[in-house]
Amino acid sequence: MNSEFNRIAQEFAQAQGLHLTDMQALIAILDADSDPEAGGEPMTPGRLRGQLNLTSGAVTACLDRLERAGHIRRVRDAGDRRVVHLHYADAARGLARDYFRPLARSTDAARGRFSPEELEVVVRFLAEMNAELGLLRRDPG
Repeated sequence: MNSEFNRIAQEFAQAQGLHLTDMQALIAILDADSDPEAGGEPMTPGRLRGQLNLTSGAVTACLDRLERAGHIRRVRDAGDRRVVHLHYADAARGLARDYFRPLARSTDAARGRFSPEELEVVVRFLAEMNAELGLLRRDPG
């Protein structure tokens, strides 16, 4: 499943002239941007650097590519102009939504073949797997 998700993301990246790292950044920005009412904060270059384990220069180059391609906007924080928030551009959000709509339909179709109780077990298993895999991360320091 992960390989297929990666393949689809790579195809989108190639169609948009982006690198795979750019896709990872877009996903992180979209995740942070998609539900601000849930208490999340917009993505910042520093948080993105830590999340993707990249150098400052690599993050800057990635963000420059994404901004030039019209996928993201950089917005200075009103309270502290030194802070930059990263937002998924509205036009790019529509482009991604259109591209990934078949994936969403497939996901819904597969999910529809399971009962709520079965899905609870699947979600619990995936959460446990993510927790275990998170323990395998190497400390970059």
